[in-house]
Amino acid sequence: MRKKFTNTAIAVLAALIVLGTAAVGFAETYPDKPISAIVTYSPGGATDYQARVATMEASDSKYFGQPIVIINKPGAGGKVGWNWIVERAPKDGYTMVTYNIPHFIAQSLVFKTSYGFNTFEPLANWGADPAVLVVPKESPFNSIKDLVEFAKKNPGKVTINGAGLYVGHHIAALQLMKATGIVLTYIPEQGGTDAMQSVIANKVTAGFNNLSDAYRNKQRVKILGIADDERDKDFLPEVPTFKEAGYPQVDETSVNLRGLAFPKGVDPAIIKSASETLMKMFQSKKVKEAMTMGGCPLKIMSRDQVIKMFNERQKTLGALFPKK
Repeated sequence: MRKKFTNTAIAVLAALIVLGTAAVGFAETYPDKPISAIVTYSPGGATDYQARVATMEASDSKYFGQPIVIINKPGAGGKVGWNWIVERAPKDGYTMVTYNIPHFIAQSLVFKTSYGFNTFEPLANWGADPAVLVVPKESPFNSIKDLVEFAKKNPGKVTINGAGLYVGHHIAALQLMKATGIVLTYIPEQGGTDAMQSVIANKVTAGFNNLSDAYRNKQRVKILGIADDERDKDFLPEVPTFKEAGYPQVDETSVNLRGLAFPKGVDPAIIKSASETLMKMFQSKKVKEAMTMGGCPLKIMSRDQVIKMFNERQKTLGALFPKK
């Protein structure tokens, strides 16, 4: 009996060693084919643009040695793509997804979704894109106060759009309404690109959009304010914060943090390898220069820093939107 037990134990130990060796070997050869990165918004928007820039050096042998192929799965303010990742994406390390904070956390608190703050394996963060208030070039409004005063006299008649429901743009609009007592008619678009085009075409009174999108379109719109703790010194130094304009309640909560994640279930060794490689790649000179040229504010964060940020935003947004 003792001999049988010993033989069984040896067999189990040998199997574990083989499995462990196989896992290490897999991690060492990863990746051996292209990696997909799901972008949950439309082509041409800030998330799509930045994801392409952030991953453009993936094929370099210094990084993955394989391309990261962007695949767009837009719809419902990102919900279509994030639900797909949780419900259907393979867990083999060859499918990543872009995350947007506060978007997916706020949505998971307000709507019934398959995802939440703890359903992804964050890898690394590349940027932080504040929400800015924009109006058409021909708009009579030249300041946040101009728009607020008009809205007070015309409740419900001011239309303001953003990239979807309970994304950073929507949160900034809700904060502005709460801070001022005005009533705005919020129009959710399919993404930042559609939202910006509606503002440019004068289809809405105003919009909240990404700083990076606004920067690239600054000759076609007026940028009235930035929802952050301080002015953006690199791209829009002349644009005041809402706090400066007298509305401190419109703060950094709506700042759009972007990065890449895996679905839950990917091998820990692959997660470690991918996160370390992304951190190096996001800090490359070529990526930094391209981001700067596109007006995209960088905020590079490690996996551990992103996990901490996810937990902090869950608490902040949970207070704003108690889960039903």
